[in-house]
Amino acid sequence: MDSISALSWRYATKKFDASKQLPEDKLTTLKKAFNLTATSYGLQPLQLVVIKDKNLQQELVEHSMGQQQVAQASHVLVFCIEKEINENYIKEYFKRVQRIRNTPDTILDPFKNFLIDDFKAKEREQIKQWSINQAYLAMGNLLTVCALEHIDACPMEGFSPVAYDQALALKSKNLQSVLVMPIGYRAKDDIFAEMEKVRRPLSETITEL
Repeated sequence: MDSISALSWRYATKKFDASKQLPEDKLTTLKKAFNLTATSYGLQPLQLVVIKDKNLQQELVEHSMGQQQVAQASHVLVFCIEKEINENYIKEYFKRVQRIRNTPDTILDPFKNFLIDDFKAKEREQIKQWSINQAYLAMGNLLTVCALEHIDACPMEGFSPVAYDQALALKSKNLQSVLVMPIGYRAKDDIFAEMEKVRRPLSETITEL
């Protein structure tokens, strides 16, 4: 399946086949794709919580505006942001760069110091919104990978982050949930699967200069 065919095949799945589970190799592909997602400055202010506990999935339905996909799905992915992006977090990133690439401090220090000063000057809400933007990048990336891997998915903003954070004990991990994506395989009787895509024509969405 080529990329355009895969993207045409995908849709926001409204009903999953609860009897079908995602193979471990497919789940591993999604985990790796999440970790390879582009993020601003490469800082990765994100973590992915992967839920496969069916009792927990059922419990989360009431915190997801009653959307049954959360219970039906093979797994539920919860995109979370780190609540503290501070000087230590940035320094740890540059230690990782140095360890993996063996880049000398003389090259890394100017950029490291710039980022430290830049984030110190930002308001907490600015950093939070910046982090949320990165979560949307990650979800978009995984939606495409899901399509290419023939995995069904349903991106969700309709849930209670406060309730999810409590149910998943995210506060203790210094995380905050921002997006949810059940994944698995579509049910045969999901009528939305065969519906034609509704999109604006390319002439209205693309500008060439």
